[in-house]
Amino acid sequence: MADVIIVGAGPAGIFAALELVRQKPGLDIVIIEKGKDIYERSRSANEMLIGWGGAGAYSDGKLTISSEVGGQLAGVISEERLMGLLDTVDGMYREYAAPDQVFSVEGDDAAWISAKARLAGMIYLPTRVRHIGTENCYTVLKNMRDDLDGKITIKCKAEAKAILHDGQRVAGVVLDDGATIDAGYVIVAPGRAGSAWMANEAKRLGLDAWPNPVDLGVRVELPAVIFEKLTTLAYETKFIYYSKTFDDKVRTFCMNPYGEVVQESVDDLLTVNGHSWKNKHTENTNFAILVSANFTQPFDDPIGYGKSVASMANMLGKGVIIQRLGDLLKGRRTTDSRLQRCSTRPTLKTAIPGDLSYCIPYRILTDIVEMLECLDHIAPGVHSDHTLLYGIEVKFYSHRIQLDSELCTQMSGLYVIGDGAGITRGLMQASCSGILAAQSIISQCS
Repeated sequence: MADVIIVGAGPAGIFAALELVRQKPGLDIVIIEKGKDIYERSRSANEMLIGWGGAGAYSDGKLTISSEVGGQLAGVISEERLMGLLDTVDGMYREYAAPDQVFSVEGDDAAWISAKARLAGMIYLPTRVRHIGTENCYTVLKNMRDDLDGKITIKCKAEAKAILHDGQRVAGVVLDDGATIDAGYVIVAPGRAGSAWMANEAKRLGLDAWPNPVDLGVRVELPAVIFEKLTTLAYETKFIYYSKTFDDKVRTFCMNPYGEVVQESVDDLLTVNGHSWKNKHTENTNFAILVSANFTQPFDDPIGYGKSVASMANMLGKGVIIQRLGDLLKGRRTTDSRLQRCSTRPTLKTAIPGDLSYCIPYRILTDIVEMLECLDHIAPGVHSDHTLLYGIEVKFYSHRIQLDSELCTQMSGLYVIGDGAGITRGLMQASCSGILAAQSIISQCS
């Protein structure tokens, strides 16, 4: 028996617990996390997305302080409230050892980048970014874990199988070992790794939900000097492009100056991502180019579609595929010998040279190539034969569940937050969603 159950110990779940403990210390709170505790986690591919800290534990720790980036909370609460939550979350990260430095582009610099983007046919989104660094994320998350120790019950390596209810109100959670925990409030924060489970649970519980787009694309790697002017100013520059051929929304995502490309595992699928360290640099910068794939009736399984594309890439490359842009444009696969002649040295050594055109749909590949051409106007050298493309990068989002302004579902006492709710897509807004749900519960327990 508990007062509040939190399913998932990623940023959303952790910040929900922190807010509950700070504002209502007498509550009996249980966190259920199917992965390992922070002290036991490793950087192996099958542990990159689950465990204490969620996918953020081994991210590069970019805290993007913006209502326009990292989620859709701006469509749920007012801009004023969201900005207040962002400032609160930013301050809490600093309490747990996030660095003081913030990258922010203003004045003439912002106007210059924006003008260059418009001339290239793109939209520039100015942001403020606090960079924790991959090696420092562990410290921040460990500090949070230590702070909660003894104040709540933390059950790692325990998986939630089903949400209990009495027809009108949530009643608890069933675990994978058959045990049940009863509770008057349940906050579900399964993250991207739990997106398929959340979609199935929403359907079983009769919650209104609709598919989110799935983001598909590649991880781009090139010499850091090409983006150095932009990354020195902004650390991460975010651009949006609407493709000429298909009018699809294409965007840059997760830019890592002097970083490394890494391999991840999602449900036995090998995908690609990027990290950057605070105190260790490579000679390259990497970032993703993602295309939002929207579907209409009768198709309603974007997660399955994304997994199918990733599975095709894994089948062809026995893992992550790497290809030189020049080879892709010439309609040939990259071979070991061609990769050896490439002036950009890959940071992911396990990637297999191959041909991405065999696994990435023509529409998405066309969108990606168009955006690379546009980026070359802002940072000459992007559209080079020696630019490296890794695939597949795919971002799964849960079905967008019907939520009120406190992130409560149609079932009383049941909250769904973070990326698992299909409403956030980054550390900051995921953390904000945790606080938002916690504040709602606190108001009812007063």
